[in-house]
Amino acid sequence: MGRLVVIEGLDGAGKRTLADALTAALTERGRRVARRAFPRYGENVHADLVRDALHGRLGDVIDSVHGMAVLYALDRRDAAAQLRADLLANDLVLLDRYVASNAAYGAARLRQGADGEFVAWVRQLEVERFGVPVPDAHLLLRVPVDVAAQRAEHRANNEADRERDHYEVDADLQARCAAVYDELAAAGWLAPWHVVDGSAGVDVADLLRRVGL
Repeated sequence: MGRLVVIEGLDGAGKRTLADALTAALTERGRRVARRAFPRYGENVHADLVRDALHGRLGDVIDSVHGMAVLYALDRRDAAAQLRADLLANDLVLLDRYVASNAAYGAARLRQGADGEFVAWVRQLEVERFGVPVPDAHLLLRVPVDVAAQRAEHRANNEADRERDHYEVDADLQARCAAVYDELAAAGWLAPWHVVDGSAGVDVADLLRRVGL
């Protein structure tokens, strides 16, 4: 049985780059790695509805924090069986965003903290009701909000399919989300958290050791 490790952080934090480095390091050791990213745009109808809402194509759906959270959660519920199969077939299943993203962004939108009603509601919905696999560890890729925003804007300008969405362009929301992520990490929400400085070079070998790989 493999380990389920989730990379979390703001839009533009560098999650994909970190995932590439971890995958390369483990592959060199002969370890098997499966990677997935949420939302699963182009793979799942709920994820595609999320994308439409984030880009203003679903009317006022974006205004409902709980409604958006349900769409995110349904995407993961539909992926749960595949994640379990991935865990049986690989040493590591590495996810770019997972349940904690839902908790952090929704709480930030509602101006709540990690100890608020919304975070508890997300846990009850996704873990207890939908039964999605629980992570073995989280990697919080922490970068200053302005740095993350610059990276997200650069990506949008250079990748045709990466136009910035409703959440990405809201600097205040990103700042509040960063604070909730820090609180989730401090509380060890769902699984142990390991904070990574996304502004500095990452010691990949040390990071893998910290998550038990």
